[in-house]
Amino acid sequence: MNVRILRIELRRSVAPWAGLVVLTSALTFLYLLDAEWWRGTTAWTAQWTPLAMWTRSLLFYLWPLAVGLGALQGLRDHRSKMSELLTSTPRPARHRAATLAGTTAITLASAYALLVLVGGAQVFTNSGYTHLGWLPVSLVGALFLVAGAVLGMGAGRALPSALTPPALTMSAFVFTALMHMSMGRTETTTATGITSTEPNRVSLLSPAVQEVRDVLVTLSASVHVGQTIWLLGMATTGFALLVAATWRARLIALTPVLAGAVIALLVLPSDPRRMYVVDEAAAELVCDGPVCVTKTHRARLAELAGPGKEALRLLHGALGGQAPVSVQENTSVLPDGAMPRWSRKTVLFDFDDGVIAAAKGEALTRALIAKGMVPGCTPVGWSGFGGDEYAQTVAAGWVLGDLRPLPGMESAGVRREVDAATRPVWKELKALERAEQLSRINAMRAAALSCEGDPFEVLSGGASR
Repeated sequence: MNVRILRIELRRSVAPWAGLVVLTSALTFLYLLDAEWWRGTTAWTAQWTPLAMWTRSLLFYLWPLAVGLGALQGLRDHRSKMSELLTSTPRPARHRAATLAGTTAITLASAYALLVLVGGAQVFTNSGYTHLGWLPVSLVGALFLVAGAVLGMGAGRALPSALTPPALTMSAFVFTALMHMSMGRTETTTATGITSTEPNRVSLLSPAVQEVRDVLVTLSASVHVGQTIWLLGMATTGFALLVAATWRARLIALTPVLAGAVIALLVLPSDPRRMYVVDEAAAELVCDGPVCVTKTHRARLAELAGPGKEALRLLHGALGGQAPVSVQENTSVLPDGAMPRWSRKTVLFDFDDGVIAAAKGEALTRALIAKGMVPGCTPVGWSGFGGDEYAQTVAAGWVLGDLRPLPGMESAGVRREVDAATRPVWKELKALERAEQLSRINAMRAAALSCEGDPFEVLSGGASR
């Protein structure tokens, strides 16, 4: 297909409108809705991998649109009543199909590339870590749009009805919804008895990905390979339907998409921990003495090193040989509902933690001390406020000698709530002999690090369960 033919097809097809709809709707969705993709280290403009994952997540509605617009394009010859005329021309049907499919494919791929480019320009200025590990995620996303549109064209040519585009759009949308609700999820129960759901391999046939919750998480290579096989089968079926002239040929044309689905399911991983994996290169640690962050956040090491070393010094002065000896960004990624695992010798933290994210300078020292004393035992993916935060406040106050709200807890309502809960415990703790204070603090840390018992109850004088 030369440039002249491409220009003609762009003028007489819906391809430019398809690209415009994809680009403008995606940018509108990202910029007008204040949602999770604007917050913390996983913001879509903060790092390259979250950029690729968030733009892929938009395919839950962009892909059905591409399928429907492709079907509309496939109806063009039927609407213009030129089908019989075109079949009588000497030009092979596959040439006309390639021109039609190629124009739409180029337009949709360009629109998706522009979407990634808009976010990438901001990531480039915000991030100090550049890599290409995100590229396969985006390339497969573009391939999903192209394959969906070609499949829609073939279906529109095979079923020339005004109802075909809306029916295909709705069917594709229902498919993506089911993949992330019932059909694509498997219910599991953690060791603590908490019930949650995890994605299964069937969910990977969907173009969208699950919500981005950790900057280090990406899709595995086997997922990329399996999805590519599935999409090549889908595109082949779409193209075969475009050139098929009989119902028998159209039935045979369904073979590639079915075979692609079967082969893809054999290649795609069954274990959720092999679907969404930690990017080992991004998780590599960069250290300034005992204070370490991941390579992804190496630009933030300078602001963390001073407060981190000071926190370790103060913890050693308060706890002696029981004190942690290093501060490290947490690189473990656990499934939803799992209990976190902590180290006695390392202060593990997360830049998205509310206390850490709100802290700077001396406040960051207090926040790291609080995390070293009481890391927190809220199950992964859950949120809450109560005993752990109260224990952190009292424990940090015990180390530093004054009771203050932790960073991020300065609002009047939260301050009153925290003060009312912690002030009596603080006074009782300070009234004890130093040896008794240390004994109670050590018992509190044991409960906090093992996630067995209530650290604040232990600190208040109760027994650890």
